[in-house]
Amino acid sequence: MGRMTSAIDLHGPAHVARYLETDGAEGHDWRRGTTVLLLTTTGRRTGAERVSALIYREWGDAFIVVASKGGADAPPAWFVNLTAHPEVGVQIRAERFAATARVATPEEKPAMWAAMVEAWPDYYAYQARTDREIPVVVLERA
Repeated sequence: MGRMTSAIDLHGPAHVARYLETDGAEGHDWRRGTTVLLLTTTGRRTGAERVSALIYREWGDAFIVVASKGGADAPPAWFVNLTAHPEVGVQIRAERFAATARVATPEEKPAMWAAMVEAWPDYYAYQARTDREIPVVVLERA
């Protein structure tokens, strides 16, 4: 059997799988001191559940994530899905809960964006790569 990949090296489906297998013991604490949650959305066309591992920050009683897709011109599929179906599932470590997702308002976004850039400075470069305004998404417990 091969050497197991470190949780900080995980991304995509492998990150989600390890997070689920370990209730976030592996996968929550990620690269450069940041933290990751799992977001479950409903496919807008298929109705199938989709799970994404996303960097997050706490924001009052809510949590915030960024729909960056690395600065691509198209938004990530999970973002398109939650705009169609804002009822989502969230997992932070072993805790799972239902939430409602919404895009941060123009008034909220500057402070939230600053907090997310502090958590993951690459977001600044991602925004510079695209003309698309990268949204901050607020996840509020249902």
